[in-house]
Amino acid sequence: MTPAGARATGAAAGSGTAGPSAAPSRAGGPPAAGPRTGGPRAGRPGRRRVRGGVPPLLLLPALAGLAFLVLPLVALLLRAPWRGMPDLLAGAAVWQALQLSLLCATAATGVSLVIGVPLAWLLARVEFPGRRLLRALVTLPLVLPPVVGGVALLMALGRNGVVGQWLDAWFGITLPFTTAGVVVAETFVAMPFLVISVEGTLRAADPRYEEAAQTLGASRFTAFRRVTLPLIAPGVAAGAVLAWARALGEFGATITFAGNFPGTTQTMPLAVYLALQNDPEAAITLSLVLLAVSVAVLAGLRDRWMRST
Repeated sequence: MTPAGARATGAAAGSGTAGPSAAPSRAGGPPAAGPRTGGPRAGRPGRRRVRGGVPPLLLLPALAGLAFLVLPLVALLLRAPWRGMPDLLAGAAVWQALQLSLLCATAATGVSLVIGVPLAWLLARVEFPGRRLLRALVTLPLVLPPVVGGVALLMALGRNGVVGQWLDAWFGITLPFTTAGVVVAETFVAMPFLVISVEGTLRAADPRYEEAAQTLGASRFTAFRRVTLPLIAPGVAAGAVLAWARALGEFGATITFAGNFPGTTQTMPLAVYLALQNDPEAAITLSLVLLAVSVAVLAGLRDRWMRST
């Protein structure tokens, strides 16, 4: 091609159509809008809705399951003594049980954090023989009936238990039927929730950050404290809230290991059980308090720590 032809071809290309986003309109207005290639949703897959409606064979069982789960809660709200509720909540026994429940659940969560987070780290980061068996034993209280857990605690930490007899003989410590026994029972049933949550977060976290910190001279504990723990903080918080909620609602292990003594071991679930036999309206009121706490916990978990990115 001659130089003149090349110049002609370049001029034709420069004066051709350059797209609506680059050339201004003939009327002198702003450039025409072209297809959007950026923005906050660029490159993110959109959510697709199922087309064609929901099959009746799936819709009917789904509605039946929803009614099965929601109907008891609706019935509790309908039968609640709303007019007399302020007087019932003002009773000394109610506040005594509520304060004891909050105190013991918080203490059980603290104990779970101190010993449960290192246990979760051990299960997630260290390879050793029998790790699967250990994980199964740690999660066993999730499926174990709470009453069975209370009996096991009595056999281990009771006055004549395997360990309890030595605690009583050497230190004069007796755990059953005390407030400390309530904390022990609630920790036993609630800590697995924390361990599972933290272990899952640790497995999802990149271990190379810890390795880089150790390469720079940090000890393994320092790397865990300064690097790993901030990374898994949302998982630890979610597990702590779940453990706290589970401890707050614990009944079977508490009544078996610690008894039901007002002011000492009678928590809110035990107060509900006792009130149901003598004063059903008080039992409904206490149940609504626990229901409100549970809803608040679930809402907080979803909005803060379980929000999908």
